[in-house]
Amino acid sequence: MRIGTHLALAALPLGVALSLPATAAWAWPRVPDPGDPFTMSVSDVGCRSGRAAVTLRNQTRQAVRFDLQADEVSVASGSIPARESVVRQVAVGRGGATEIKAYEVGDQRPDTLIDSTRVKNGCPAGHRHGHLPYTGPPADLMAKLATAGGLVVMGGVLWWYGSLWPRQTGGPA
Repeated sequence: MRIGTHLALAALPLGVALSLPATAAWAWPRVPDPGDPFTMSVSDVGCRSGRAAVTLRNQTRQAVRFDLQADEVSVASGSIPARESVVRQVAVGRGGATEIKAYEVGDQRPDTLIDSTRVKNGCPAGHRHGHLPYTGPPADLMAKLATAGGLVVMGGVLWWYGSLWPRQTGGPA
């Protein structure tokens, strides 16, 4: 095979690997459907509150009823006035993630899923304002102990080697 063929075959897996995240990003479009009565947007989780703000915006000229669910459990319901928006807070456990879904509620028809998103709480578990979480003993103490242990072991090796060398191999000539 020619060198160009080798290079093309070597670059093929790299090209596939680089194109996968781009195709995964388009799997669920973030453009609202023009037929939906309202849209949903979710903010990042606040570390102090552990909650994400979910904003529902009505796109129609009439009130719309909604049901907001977090991990298949209803957390808020009500109606959105025409051309207005409402904000609801959804709790997300520390270090966890929650699937948030917004449904349009109708009297004569089944609930319609409008939008769904997964929100992750990346806040540290022991975070308090002004205090760092306990992460173990200080690093400088551990470094000093490791250095002292290494010096003791090295001293023992040198002592042992000093007892072996130099050794005379034969008697006087």
